[in-house]
Amino acid sequence: MHDSLEADPFRRDIIALIPRLRAYAMSLARSDVEADDLVQETLMKAWRARASFQPGTNLQAWLFTILRNAFLSETVVRNRTTQDVDGRHAAQLASGPNQEWRLRYGEMLGALHQLRPHAREALLLVAASGMSYEEAARICNCPVNTMKSRVKRARASLAGMIGFELAGDVHAGAED
Repeated sequence: MHDSLEADPFRRDIIALIPRLRAYAMSLARSDVEADDLVQETLMKAWRARASFQPGTNLQAWLFTILRNAFLSETVVRNRTTQDVDGRHAAQLASGPNQEWRLRYGEMLGALHQLRPHAREALLLVAASGMSYEEAARICNCPVNTMKSRVKRARASLAGMIGFELAGDVHAGAED
């Protein structure tokens, strides 16, 4: 197996990016099952289209773009019925944890999911995935300044929702 990975750098590099793909998929899909399906779909599409990938370009950005497009396509055709495959909705009916950090984490996740999709996506690409504004802008097909603005407003909105004061008293503006 080791030799086959060395012989195929494309395969090796894709495998190394799976954790980042899954984190991004989780931010979009909001469930383990949907995120895993989205990553699997992304990997299959990437493998089928590997001839169109240009070595030396940004593989992570290419994969994130495939993942994002797969998610958007699925969202357009998705049946609007509520499925509780992983028990997420049922878990909301249970009493919450009493540890302060767990409550704050849950509050932050809830607030994150209340952000507009463009804002949430921008914040997660830049802040959580560690991408540059330029990489995130390419993935989202928008200007770099738009990406910077989305991230700034998303941070301010998120901070306001969870009662965290940002340095410089940043206020959330209208979304684009």
